[in-house]
Amino acid sequence: MAGAIASRMSFSSLKRKQPKTFTVRIVTMDAEMEFNCEMKWKGKDLFDLVCRTLGLRETWFFGLQYTIKDTVAWLKMDKKVLDHDVSKEEPVTFHFLAKFYPENAEEELVQEITQHLFFLQVKKQILDEKIYCPPEASVLLASYAVQAKYGDYDPSVHKRGFLAQEELLPKRVINLYQMTPEMWEERITAWYAEHRGRARDEAEMEYLKIAQDLEMYGVNYFAIRNKKGTELLLGVDALGLHIYEPENRLTPKISFPWNEIRNISYSDKEFTIKPLDKKIDVFKFNSLKLRVNKLILQLCIGNHDLFMRRRKADSLEVQQMKAQAREEKARKQMERQRLAREKQMREEAERTRDELERRLLQMKEEATMANEALMRSEETADLLAEKAQITEEEAKLLAQKAAEAEQEMQRIKATAIRTEEEKRLMEQKVLEAEVLALKMAEESERRAKEADQLKQDLQEAREAERRAKQKLLEITTKPTYPPLNPIPAPLPPDIPSFNLIGDSLSFDFKDTDMKRLSMEIEKEKVEYMEKSKHLQEQLNELKTEIEALKLKERETALDILHNENSDRGGTSSKHNTIKKPQAQGRRPICI
Repeated sequence: MAGAIASRMSFSSLKRKQPKTFTVRIVTMDAEMEFNCEMKWKGKDLFDLVCRTLGLRETWFFGLQYTIKDTVAWLKMDKKVLDHDVSKEEPVTFHFLAKFYPENAEEELVQEITQHLFFLQVKKQILDEKIYCPPEASVLLASYAVQAKYGDYDPSVHKRGFLAQEELLPKRVINLYQMTPEMWEERITAWYAEHRGRARDEAEMEYLKIAQDLEMYGVNYFAIRNKKGTELLLGVDALGLHIYEPENRLTPKISFPWNEIRNISYSDKEFTIKPLDKKIDVFKFNSLKLRVNKLILQLCIGNHDLFMRRRKADSLEVQQMKAQAREEKARKQMERQRLAREKQMREEAERTRDELERRLLQMKEEATMANEALMRSEETADLLAEKAQITEEEAKLLAQKAAEAEQEMQRIKATAIRTEEEKRLMEQKVLEAEVLALKMAEESERRAKEADQLKQDLQEAREAERRAKQKLLEITTKPTYPPLNPIPAPLPPDIPSFNLIGDSLSFDFKDTDMKRLSMEIEKEKVEYMEKSKHLQEQLNELKTEIEALKLKERETALDILHNENSDRGGTSSKHNTIKKPQAQGRRPICI
């Protein structure tokens, strides 16, 4: 009895110790996940769980986003999840997105999963027209997106219409030109075919390298008013703060680089930017919501921290990640080279097999033709022999008739003709008999010659038959598969009687290998710079080609601004206006 009471007490105490949980749904760019979270968990506990699940180590770029009354907010790491102003209805939904963007994607994004998440997010922003992209650049980016999804272009697999269900271009670009989906697919495929040999991660990185040069890439825009009440836009990105006119999100009026800002603060709805140079006036502006000011401050602090971190030596963790990434890249490159060699050997083996099959078929055809020629020779010989026999019998019959005619002539001569008339008639008959006998003799001689000629033809036919049999014997005794090369080409494992490679393949990463890889990487960079000029020429060529199909009345304000910037001979963007305050001699700012 006491034991039962003790066991019930123990069970009830365990039941009380179990923590209360709630369900959270995490939505990434390509998946959804659900977790059971403890009520006491802070934002960092949930964020770390998501990162561990994804295998993500470059956590400083990302955050968990949610929406409050049409306003975007980010989960705070040091605050309990349920203390945020989120819906209490389960599952509580957060979006795992990139919160901060790198200045140079190729140098800063180390992990493949990080690159992939950025690629998906930037691609969606371009298609949703949250980032403005010129038409010709949209086609180029679409070709890299196709390479990342489908791999190398294969005309036998990727036939006309294979991109019909894909969303690859912004609707603005499609509506701007009088072009059918087939015409767009043709231009995308033409560039897609040139990306042969690029792996998925390489194609995605090329996509990001092009996208990061777009004016609106990585910029968070907020509606603000300056102290005069003028409506403006504030842009926050990896380089600094930018002030835009509401109708022009491409070219900032003024920019504040992070290294020239001394302090950023807000009080109630007023936001204050204090430049490092005290000669420059403090810039103040207001936003409509206090919550927006908090979001702006979060983005400013995070971007400023990353800005300063980039200009310092990498931490030990980042160095280890980059070393692992280099080793992984080297391993993948060696694996791709091995696969390329195997593919080349397989193709050579298939070509050799096709050549052998072709030669075998050719020899079979020659043997069939020789057999047919032999059969025709045998039939001809039989016909000639039969004809010769008939001719010989006719010659014998003519000779017999000639002998009978001679006998008849002798009998007629011996017969006495009493009357002159009978004598004359007899002489005439004798003459006719002589002429007939002469003709018979000539015909007999001609038939004899013809018989001799037929015998000679028969002899030649038999000689031809003998030569045909000899040729057929030579063909049938030839080796079926003569070697094409002194050393047979190795075949892939799935072709019988050919060994492709050994039983094992080992990788030895030595210092010399890493130096060689570094040299190859540097060489690739040089080649990439050389290709950039060619790429720009291709973009200009495509732009010129489709310009005739443009519908001017459908141009948006951003299209017109982009064309004006291009006509001025440059791209006025946040990258080349970042130093505008210095160029103006540190004059006081008045907006």
